[in-house]
Amino acid sequence: MKIIVSAGGTGGHIYPALAIINKFKEHEKDLEVLYIGTHNRMEKDIIPEKGIDYVPLEIYGFSKSDIPRDIKNIFCIIKAYNKCKKVMEEFKPDVVLGIGGYVTYPVIKAAHKLGIKTFIHEQNSHPGKTNIALQSKVDLIGCSFEDSVKLFTKPKGEVFYSGNPCGENALEVEKMDKTKFGFDKKKKLIVIVAGSLGSVSVNKKMKDFLYDIPNEDYEVLYITGKNYYDSFIENSKFPKNVKVLPYVDGLSSLLKDTDLLITRAGATTISEVLSLELPSIFIPSPYVANNHQYYNAMDIKNIGGAEVIEEKDLNSESLKKAINDILNDKDKYNEMKKNLGKIAINNSSELIYDKIKDMIQ
Repeated sequence: MKIIVSAGGTGGHIYPALAIINKFKEHEKDLEVLYIGTHNRMEKDIIPEKGIDYVPLEIYGFSKSDIPRDIKNIFCIIKAYNKCKKVMEEFKPDVVLGIGGYVTYPVIKAAHKLGIKTFIHEQNSHPGKTNIALQSKVDLIGCSFEDSVKLFTKPKGEVFYSGNPCGENALEVEKMDKTKFGFDKKKKLIVIVAGSLGSVSVNKKMKDFLYDIPNEDYEVLYITGKNYYDSFIENSKFPKNVKVLPYVDGLSSLLKDTDLLITRAGATTISEVLSLELPSIFIPSPYVANNHQYYNAMDIKNIGGAEVIEEKDLNSESLKKAINDILNDKDKYNEMKKNLGKIAINNSSELIYDKIKDMIQ
């Protein structure tokens, strides 16, 4: 079998793509994979390092202010589309998969033009502009959130609730004992992390909270992000139940020994929260396209699996109240875990593989 996979820009697109590729490798012993991504984003390094053949496209996201670049980008898209057609005519894939990011637009359009079967995956609660634009050209659409299915109003083919493949990855990793970081086995652990890179705005608001919890009966691991660690700890003396680190490698392993997570609401994080059934407080980033993190977070809050504090409302008091409401109410805590488990799909990449396999046979 031959497949072309396209995903780009962020880990939230790239890692689900890799999980799906690995599932295809598991089932198809003669699999050939070609990956199409951008020429300047993180996938250009990640994918070749995995030993996967890579084709770069020069393409950019449209802005609201940089008109000259947007005009240039129109020509880049046309050039990318033509390049994709040529690549597909030579490679002759059985199916083309778009797993998110603007780079997938010319890829899927080219496959559609050539009559090749196509699949796209939407990681967020509210579909992005690229996937909405492609819905009438693809044969199959998978959604990470069940409520997203109905938001594809003009699909060509089937739209189904697939879950996010990153969730099952979190289940497969080995548990990391929190005592490795010096935490007390008998005390509850809260992990606070504002995405893999951290957040300046959240870090500023969190300092007051960290100073304000010396008498609480829980411990806190605060992850600043590598770029912000030095400035965050400078002239700071935190209570003994607070540990501050720049980064934790393999964080999902530690989350298996965590009682409460406070974090952004990116698609990968949501998928891990669901699979690990980990009660959480989401602080959705207001700086992302289409405010998609807010909608991701509210979908989980609405099923009773999390609390949400918007960044504008984040302060020491609002956070302490949310924490205490969850950790001091055993019934509520257990109900949150139960609700997360109800909607988690822990075999997402298998479901996607099966659907695609049925489609192309």
